[in-house]
Amino acid sequence: MSLQSILISIIDKLYVRPVERLVSRDMFGYALCGGTNMALDTVWYFVIYHFIVVERFINLGAVVVSPHIASLIVVFPITFFTGFWLNRNVAFRVTHIASRIQLIRYTLTVVGSIVINYVCMKLFVESLHIWPTPSKMITTIISVVYSFLAAKFYTFRR
Repeated sequence: MSLQSILISIIDKLYVRPVERLVSRDMFGYALCGGTNMALDTVWYFVIYHFIVVERFINLGAVVVSPHIASLIVVFPITFFTGFWLNRNVAFRVTHIASRIQLIRYTLTVVGSIVINYVCMKLFVESLHIWPTPSKMITTIISVVYSFLAAKFYTFRR
């Protein structure tokens, strides 16, 4: 049994009567996939911020990158590909758009997410002085709302 089949089976088992009345199957699947990716994103961010970047500024010569932004840059490729795979193969699996086109569309919507993430992290950490990990969690929630709307109405529309 493939990972895709296992994940779809889990979603189907969790999609019970009370939930059916509140949200569509697509929204439920997206929420679980997005929640899983968000949790992985937060764990990866925490590990990278504290143990790889070690809360230090990174001097790249022409620019110095703050530790919270450096961690965001390192986490991005991981959650980009896991998010695309989960959306394409689990959440929005019934589609007639070629995967290449979906990947291009997904990339465009992710660029929007990157802008949201960057602006929010700068605002929360540097202006509002919120700790980086909680700032990342708040930023992720904002980004998820945007991402769901982009996925549903643009990237993986039917």
